Amino acid sequence: MHIELSKDKLYFSIGEVAKAFGVNASLIRFWDKEFDILKPKKNAKGNRMFTQEDVKNLQLIYHLVKERGFTLEGAKTHLKDKQKKTLDTFEIIAKLEAVKTELQKIKNGL
Repeated sequence: MHIELSKDKLYFSIGEVAKAFGVNASLIRFWDKEFDILKPKKNAKGNRMFTQEDVKNLQLIYHLVKERGFTLEGAKTHLKDKQKKTLDTFEIIAKLEAVKTELQKIKNGL
């Protein structure tokens, strides 16, 4: 899954994150409560503000739960036991998908 969020911004609102993932903000709030690796800051109003690192972790959670079909408990266990390996593999897949997208753009331009 390729998420379209600005690489220049430091923080994203829950609405921006939910829209980028194509899910409801309530799911993002739920995952925030369930997964310790998510640590969004809260502004003066108490609204969650997600960092680039949070978005990266949300991509990993989304991948495990939505794409690979893990239960929440299974995803939590997987993240605790194999976080480094899972993150490395996920990053490789994301880079390969970006390369594939660029190659398709070049192909379509021919």
